[in-house]
Amino acid sequence: MSSVSGAHGYQLKAPKSPLQSCALPELEPRANEVVVEVAGCGVCHTDIGFAFEGVPTRHVLPLILGHEISGRVAAAGENSLGWLGQSVIVPAVIPCGECAACRSGRATICRKQFMPGNDGDGGFATHVLLPARGLCRVPERLPPGVTLEMLSVVADAVTTPYEAIRRSELGPEDIAVIVGAGGVGGFGVQIAAAMGAAVVAIDIDRERLDLAAHHGAGLVLDAGSTDLKGLKAAVRSFSKESARKAIGLKIFEMSGAPSGQATAFGLLDHGAYLAVVGFTPKPVELRFSNLMAFDATARGNWGCPPEQYPAALQLVLDGKIALGPYVELHPLEEAPEILEAVSKHSLRRRAILKPDHHRNKHGVERTP
Repeated sequence: MSSVSGAHGYQLKAPKSPLQSCALPELEPRANEVVVEVAGCGVCHTDIGFAFEGVPTRHVLPLILGHEISGRVAAAGENSLGWLGQSVIVPAVIPCGECAACRSGRATICRKQFMPGNDGDGGFATHVLLPARGLCRVPERLPPGVTLEMLSVVADAVTTPYEAIRRSELGPEDIAVIVGAGGVGGFGVQIAAAMGAAVVAIDIDRERLDLAAHHGAGLVLDAGSTDLKGLKAAVRSFSKESARKAIGLKIFEMSGAPSGQATAFGLLDHGAYLAVVGFTPKPVELRFSNLMAFDATARGNWGCPPEQYPAALQLVLDGKIALGPYVELHPLEEAPEILEAVSKHSLRRRAILKPDHHRNKHGVERTP
């Protein structure tokens, strides 16, 4: 058995209020739990929803947000001692592994799931206490340009689009249309390209589109200057030139914006597949009968099952997903300002909060 003392983090005490620094009590894991010393924690739009948009957390406030976590196991309960010292990525959704949903292969809808920063304290902290279930082991030697803190975004921004694309059975004969090429969609473009598909990226941000063009998109379209009719025409032309044989587009809505969701739905064609990855609490008006008229399919996914994390991580380790151009690191102490900046779309890349463990000394106690 072991425990960690002296940890601290940044709590959300009330909606639409700045995060506040807080000291954590001694973190003592139970038999099937671990304490992870946080290397990095990505800031996701879900965190913005909790903090600024009125989306309720399942655990009552105050609560430490953050569910994109990478780090090293600093303490472990008696059944989890094999994780001690291991570098890991923490799944954003940790299923119980025992309920009917888990046993039927639908772990992401487990009603007993634990989501850091939603069901309990998350990763905007120096340390986090978590179930050991589903941890994704990270090799000690990483490729040049990849660090453990950067891998935090694999926990959601990479694995969530990976799972959507995996479920679609995307392959080399497909046209993949990624609507929203930002913090999630930028990785979606790369994953789709890694699967061999011809990739279209749609966004309203020219810089994002330029980045997508350098990382797998064969066609980029500015939805801010092109109406839906023009987008459809451009995609049809690209599909014809690409000479892919699959029937129907595979469309991935990754913007999490009402306009992006309307665009994605508007692109449906005969036999199309629509994956809803982005989230918005705002309503969207759609002609739902298009699914019937086009004999199309629409599907969502809440995160990614932990067993799929190693395959998504391997794409990063193999150089098929570039993280560096899409992320930026900030000290954990800047958490209140960074969360507000993300809410105002002031940052160009996905923010990762990085604790300074050299400056902040923490005690680890071990008992027999």
